[in-house]
Amino acid sequence: MKENRYDDPNFFASYGLMPRSTAGLEAAGEWPAFRALLPDLADKTVLDLGCGYGWHCRYAMEQKAKRVTGIDLSKKMLEKAKELTQDQNIQYECVAIEDITFSEATFDVVISSLALHYVSDFQQVCEHVYHCLVPSGTFVFSVEHPVFTAMASQDWFYDEQKNRMHWPIDHYFSEGLRKTRFLNEDVIKYHRTVETYLSNLLDAGFTINRLCEPKPSASVLKNYPDMGHELRRPIFLLLSVSK
Repeated sequence: MKENRYDDPNFFASYGLMPRSTAGLEAAGEWPAFRALLPDLADKTVLDLGCGYGWHCRYAMEQKAKRVTGIDLSKKMLEKAKELTQDQNIQYECVAIEDITFSEATFDVVISSLALHYVSDFQQVCEHVYHCLVPSGTFVFSVEHPVFTAMASQDWFYDEQKNRMHWPIDHYFSEGLRKTRFLNEDVIKYHRTVETYLSNLLDAGFTINRLCEPKPSASVLKNYPDMGHELRRPIFLLLSVSK
């Protein structure tokens, strides 16, 4: 069953207060690393899986992409994306990532930002993306790092004074559904190991270009000092692969 928490009014309102929602890509700690993995987008057709507010779609058009399609399961996300978008060459569609049915060789580049850990069948997604990419096309995505998703608690171990002592890891090889908390609400995510991410991509036919475990940049740390704790363990996993 495909979960869509973002159409819940309270959840959506809380998401709208996050720095990456109010300030866009520059407030996303992983953005510099994600941007570095992207190929030249000029004159390219681009698909964004789980586009949310459409920040990446608009960035692609700023880089002179020919056409961009953003998909998301949340109608509220797409309403916000359309509100922020003025470019007629960006098209938004309400569809689940698992249900894409684009024709073969439709896109030059497929991207996805922090959406695929909500998908139960990553192998299926890899196969669909491979199908809709042109030969030599590029797939770039970010997910929550398996070190982060292994335990449903997804939180630090604190001492009696509430100091963050360490990040606990357990059940790393027990892949599957995790009932966790995000924005003070219950959310379902799916944990898979780094090996599984890579194996599923390779089994679909992709060639691995690069793997990245980004840390916050100096500018992000300056603007958001509390993100200094993100230097203690990886929170994001980024991959660039080619057909």
